[in-house]
Amino acid sequence: MEPTAFPQDLVQAQRDWIRTYEALAHPGLPHNTVLRRRLLELSARIWWHPFFTTGAGGAPAAARVELRRLARECGRRTARAS
Repeated sequence: MEPTAFPQDLVQAQRDWIRTYEALAHPGLPHNTVLRRRLLELSARIWWHPFFTTGAGGAPAAARVELRRLARECGRRTARAS
């Protein structure tokens, strides 16, 4: 697949989604309800982002997979830089 130029707000939303999902994976942490609500909010923001709804994303399924890959990669680079 060709590299897709994702809007920065979309990449950031996906990175936030990944971090929130990972936080929910730790059992026994407080504020699970807040995290679940945040995950739902981010999911809707990503799903209905104009990048996907206007057709700019090309093949939506492939673009969503690429978005998740890019967000994970950006997160790893940020973690290594810290």
